[in-house]
Amino acid sequence: MTQTTISTSNNPFLSNTHFPEFNAFHVEHIEPAVSQLLTDNKNVIDELVASTEQPTWQNFVEPLEAIDNRFEKVWGPVGHLDAVMNSDEWHKAYTNCLEKVTQYYTENGQNAGLYKKFNAISQSVEYKDYNLAQKKVIENALRNFRLSGIALPADKQAVYKELKQRLSQNSSQFGNNVLKSTQAWLKHIEDESELAGLPESAMGLLQQLAEQKSLKGWCVTLDFPSYLAVMTHAENRELRAEVYKAFSTRASDQADKIEFDNSELIEIIRADRHQLASLLGFKNYAEYSLATKMAETTEQVLGFLRDLAVKSKPQAEQELATLKAFAKAELAIEDFMPWDVTYASEKLKNKTLSLSQEKLRPYFPVETVLQGLFSITQTLFGIKITAKRDVETWHKEVRFYELTDESNHVVGHFYLDLYARENKRGGAWMDSAITRWQHPKGQLQTPVAYLVCNFTPPIGDKEACLTHDEVTTLFHEFGHGIHHLFTKMEQLDVSGIAGVPWDAVELPSQFMENFCWEREGLDCISAHIETGETLPDELFQALKKGRGFQSAMMMLRQIEFALVDFELHTFYNPENPEAILDIAQRIRDEVAVVQPPSFSRTLHSFSHIFAGGYAAGYYSYKWAEVLSADAFSLFEETGILNSETGLHFKNTILAAGGSIDPMVLFKSFRGREPEIDALLRHSGIAA
Repeated sequence: MTQTTISTSNNPFLSNTHFPEFNAFHVEHIEPAVSQLLTDNKNVIDELVASTEQPTWQNFVEPLEAIDNRFEKVWGPVGHLDAVMNSDEWHKAYTNCLEKVTQYYTENGQNAGLYKKFNAISQSVEYKDYNLAQKKVIENALRNFRLSGIALPADKQAVYKELKQRLSQNSSQFGNNVLKSTQAWLKHIEDESELAGLPESAMGLLQQLAEQKSLKGWCVTLDFPSYLAVMTHAENRELRAEVYKAFSTRASDQADKIEFDNSELIEIIRADRHQLASLLGFKNYAEYSLATKMAETTEQVLGFLRDLAVKSKPQAEQELATLKAFAKAELAIEDFMPWDVTYASEKLKNKTLSLSQEKLRPYFPVETVLQGLFSITQTLFGIKITAKRDVETWHKEVRFYELTDESNHVVGHFYLDLYARENKRGGAWMDSAITRWQHPKGQLQTPVAYLVCNFTPPIGDKEACLTHDEVTTLFHEFGHGIHHLFTKMEQLDVSGIAGVPWDAVELPSQFMENFCWEREGLDCISAHIETGETLPDELFQALKKGRGFQSAMMMLRQIEFALVDFELHTFYNPENPEAILDIAQRIRDEVAVVQPPSFSRTLHSFSHIFAGGYAAGYYSYKWAEVLSADAFSLFEETGILNSETGLHFKNTILAAGGSIDPMVLFKSFRGREPEIDALLRHSGIAA
């Protein structure tokens, strides 16, 4: 067959450079580039479907991989910049294109010609000679066709398309509402006494936020570093209550600005998800979600979460009772409220363990932490990481790194965007910029990742220091990064994190967090900003004890979110849907120990499940944490920085990408099925 050529024109999104040309991207380039891309891709697909040749890997799958690869390189930066450099104009162009992109994917998923070709390959003589990864690509494709409604009659396929389109647009709108609502609130403070208790680093941050808005004094915003500083340290209880209310009512009917209220969107998204799942023959959206995950049934997930809750709740009740008694005796707080939890907890931790995030912060200067992280990576996995300064980024603070192996071959690259700033979505995440892929013409495309955090930025000309919580977040996202970058797969759809079941994708990220709690790891990543001394033993012992501090309360908080997510998708009744506030309250009555006030609307900013990929999948964090804790227990047995065990982890869990079932990989690494004991032990919860 003749190969359709993909035009490049002079649009920077369509250039053939390996790395995105961020400085050349402008909003007016987006829609022409995406339209051109989709047109070119559709032409290739039409030609492949029309071909009378017997489909093979070479003449059919490889051309599809080529256009999918192209798609990631064009559409990926558009979505990425919408998250890290958001503007109304950019978001509008992104949203306009999102409609076309969703339509493109839906049409491909329902393309009977494509389906027949994949089916023909699966029945072909050569299929039996394919390697595991190639077979997995074909299996996944056939499964995804079924999940895209390939078997539906034409009228129901049209309904499916409409639902996918609406879900895509509404999820994007949900996330944008959260961002806009977060940015819409600020509190300007000119009297320093109102901020009593805040450490110097936090005061510097709030002063910097005020300066950015040409204001004198200090500004409290709902960006996480600012919010957390107030909730953790502000002696002013009224201020804590005010900031708590603003944060917990974002994008809701209780917010100061209700034009960003997500209430209606939540109901539409729930209804559309249920209808979509029903259309495909599933009882509910949770069943549909599990079709691509490790967990097999809704009962299994609900049983897993409730089992963890039962094991954790007695200890959590004791932790809360201790905290309330301390708050009453030491802080004169009689009517203990949710906005007192973080503040009182920090004081209690400081008193009982002589430990606080601020006491730890000077030991974790950013450069030391990064060099330590890279040193651990080299020791465990035989990979060297070097900063590169000649690559364009989207912001002057963004860094760029190259990974090389022991033979000095390039393994991959990643961008690192560490600090919170205006017009940047909150939270922390890793995303694929480029996926490892063996080009049909011979060259191997090395992978590139985006690692994004929202840490407290440097104040003035002082180097930023991280809290220990921020350090673990960095290691977490880096774990996702190495999962993407250390893959040995050469087939696009199972390379790196592609094709990895959602409830296994957190395994490497949570695994990496463990090094932040071990002496060997901490010696690599800590050096006091003034003295250069590594974390002293008394602080290390306090930190180890502190790992179990209120761990049962934190466990229940995650289980509460996971159960609310899973139940609102499992037990949805289209005739009479249970109100989400009622679901949340019912779950809290069952598993929670801390009850929020009636105005709280945390689900309205729960982007993970309404704007991200975690719908009926938030349980994945706990599910994968069982795997990651148990995987790390092998390092506890053989040596925390044991390079032999590190290479074993790299060559099983990380190398295989999405080509092999995660349970098979886990058993290959650990030699047995996963056990829950390591998670309970790491969490300081009595089994």
